[in-house]
Amino acid sequence: MKKVLTIAGSDCSGGAGIQADIKTFSAHGVFGMSVITSVVAENTSRVIDIQDVRPDIIQKQIDAVFEDIGTDGVKIGMLSVPECIIAVSEKLREYKPQNIVVDPVMYAKGGAPLMKPESMETFIREMIPLSYVLTPNIPEAEGISGIDINSIEDMKKACGIIFDMGAENVLIKGGHSSGDVEDILFDGSEFFSFKSKRIDTKNTHGTGCTLSSAIAANLAKNKNVPEAVSLAKEYVTGAIEHSLEIGKGHGPTNHFFAFFN
Repeated sequence: MKKVLTIAGSDCSGGAGIQADIKTFSAHGVFGMSVITSVVAENTSRVIDIQDVRPDIIQKQIDAVFEDIGTDGVKIGMLSVPECIIAVSEKLREYKPQNIVVDPVMYAKGGAPLMKPESMETFIREMIPLSYVLTPNIPEAEGISGIDINSIEDMKKACGIIFDMGAENVLIKGGHSSGDVEDILFDGSEFFSFKSKRIDTKNTHGTGCTLSSAIAANLAKNKNVPEAVSLAKEYVTGAIEHSLEIGKGHGPTNHFFAFFN
């Protein structure tokens, strides 16, 4: 069985973060492992508080996984402060795992910041060059690239800027635009477009976490990047279509829609 590690924050409400990642790995038939970087007290409506895990404990969790089990893929999610980013990047450089998918988690679904503003420079310097696939949404891509994104051409321009920062593949997600959803993938030489219908639901908590985890799982199963993205998009669309009316705010997607409806 392929093994995939998520290094991310914990969502006690179960819809995003580590919890969404593990569910996604299980739905894809890979063995999921986790390194928790932050404990987030959140629900479908709001983020109440965040406690970051000590950098040395983050590194020891990573050591525990790699000295015993190893990985076929790694998904990186919430890295709140520069010290967390550096702790993770040091260990990734030490162990050199394959198929690193980095989701630059900057905001919760309700808009609460999950990455401190002072972390951006460190994230760009430390994490982007380690990314096999980087998966920002439009606001995150704007923050990283420094340009406004209002069109597909802007998305392509931002992809090029972020690629030049060191990412091997850049996927900018179009969920924050209007109309049908179009994501743009750039591998340094070619652009790929992935279109999907926009589903009329407020229950989209954790979709970014889920997509990046699905990409990592598919890469671990030896799919190439465009295939991995296409399959992950298909999976997330199904999870949103069968989303769950749980909580008072943005409910979670249904990670096991293919098994239970």
